[in-house]
Amino acid sequence: MGPSKLEDGESVQVKGSGSAIYTLKNSGGVLSCTCPAWRNQDLGIERRTCKHLRAHLGDEAEAARLGAAALSGKPVKPKRVAAPGEEGAAGDDDEGPPLLLAHKWSTDVDLSGWWLSEKLDGVRAYWDGTQFISRLGNRFFAPKWFTERLPAVPLDGELWGGRKLFQRTVGIVKRQDESDLWKELAYMVFDAPAYEGVFEERMAFVEATVRALDIAWLRTHTHTLCEGTEQLRAELARVEALGGEGLMLRQPGSRYEAGRSNTLVKVKTFHDAEARVLAHVPGLGRHKGRLGALLVELEDGTQFNVGTGFSDAQRNVPPAVGAIVTFRYQELSNTGVPRFPTFVGERIDGRFNSTATPGSNVRRVKAVAVAPSVSVSSPSSSTPLQPARKDTMSIRRFEMTDDDETRYFWEIELDGSKQKIRFGTVEERKKLFDNDGEALANTDKKIAEQLAKGFAEVGAAVKAPAPVAAPAPVAAAPVVAPKAAPAPAASAQGGQGGARYFEFVEGASAKFWEVRVEGCSFYTRYGKIGTEGQMTQKDFATEAKAQAEADKLRAEKTKKGYVEK
Repeated sequence: MGPSKLEDGESVQVKGSGSAIYTLKNSGGVLSCTCPAWRNQDLGIERRTCKHLRAHLGDEAEAARLGAAALSGKPVKPKRVAAPGEEGAAGDDDEGPPLLLAHKWSTDVDLSGWWLSEKLDGVRAYWDGTQFISRLGNRFFAPKWFTERLPAVPLDGELWGGRKLFQRTVGIVKRQDESDLWKELAYMVFDAPAYEGVFEERMAFVEATVRALDIAWLRTHTHTLCEGTEQLRAELARVEALGGEGLMLRQPGSRYEAGRSNTLVKVKTFHDAEARVLAHVPGLGRHKGRLGALLVELEDGTQFNVGTGFSDAQRNVPPAVGAIVTFRYQELSNTGVPRFPTFVGERIDGRFNSTATPGSNVRRVKAVAVAPSVSVSSPSSSTPLQPARKDTMSIRRFEMTDDDETRYFWEIELDGSKQKIRFGTVEERKKLFDNDGEALANTDKKIAEQLAKGFAEVGAAVKAPAPVAAPAPVAAAPVVAPKAAPAPAASAQGGQGGARYFEFVEGASAKFWEVRVEGCSFYTRYGKIGTEGQMTQKDFATEAKAQAEADKLRAEKTKKGYVEK
């Protein structure tokens, strides 16, 4: 049988050695095979091949897709593009093109008189005169009609589909089938690396070249003179209001130089960074059954959740574990965790851009104590859940906030061969009083209300174990086990620490409610009697406020008929 084509979305099964059956698939122009030889290659998926693909598609087609090296099955190395004035780049063909890279704007630098342009939210692409190359040296498979009339000189620019269309642009550029979807893109040129001269002379060359070629998808990126900080901030606000990413400013009279340069700065209200996907956190509420958030890790080891910025389609088919994603954030917290992280998209090259990693090289992992009888391990993808001691259990807790600003938690607990999962919403109800006496009186009232409704407090449902030693360090800094909770108090009038248990039994209703105070936090557990129920955690500024709120809730349960056991 001769070579066959594999259309977009089509898959076919082929026979391997022995009785093995493998599946070949074309997904968005990216060809794949389920055989171990294809799966285990240390290359981007768009650059892999195997004997099954070559046999089905033909050596000639695979050579055209990946280059001559595909015939032998050897890794296809990206082409190294020589820098302006460079004789060649022999022996250095693993690197990307020599691009000019920007620094972030330091607000004490006056940018008056600099050349200002919009920072495009697309894919950076170096045109070497024959093909488009990514920052890391990978080829973009643009259709022939897109490239055949482009000039035979190096250009620096962005493949751009429009504002707020970054992920769509990435999806098109990643394809290998020279799709007509490229009709949605334009190549926005903002420099000519090999042209001798200062920035103004290079842009005059770009404008003349683009004008002479008169290609609809080849455009010169517009630059205007910055009049000062006030105008810069007004323009930044205008661009961001339209959905743009920010601004770029170029020093007048500057030369093109490979690497990060102070002659090019980027100005943004929000920052971008990259992280590796460690796990998919299940969704709740309207996202039940699909992605709720990504548990991600920065290059320095900092871990956190990214729960917003996803479309419904992305929640249904999220980035794979191990993928590198770009997210946008407002600022860093005091512990170095990005605040308000929002998903932007998956990096096309599947690698970190180290200059975009925020924070210092310190591992920051927040351990959340959930019950007084557990030790908490750090959420590391490489650390299995193991009991810290044979009489304790290991719990890992995750929290997220969805697009509606509703907070959710998800916990997984391992106890020998048993696994337990709890999830629900994290709710906070706060009420402040003029003095401690008034707060205590209201607390007693609330407890009476719960008792009247049938709730019964059951005292200390879980005994606190002896303090557990901190686990061995996982990275640069050790993860410290949570402090053991104090012994439960005997008083039913709001004693410190311990867990107090209430039950409500009336007709067919049989419910329990439990509360425990630990430091500046208190934890509640509730549900049907005989089940594990759901748990919530609430944090306060002081221990006194945590205790007061817990006492208030106890009083409310008593008034509703809950009885303390």
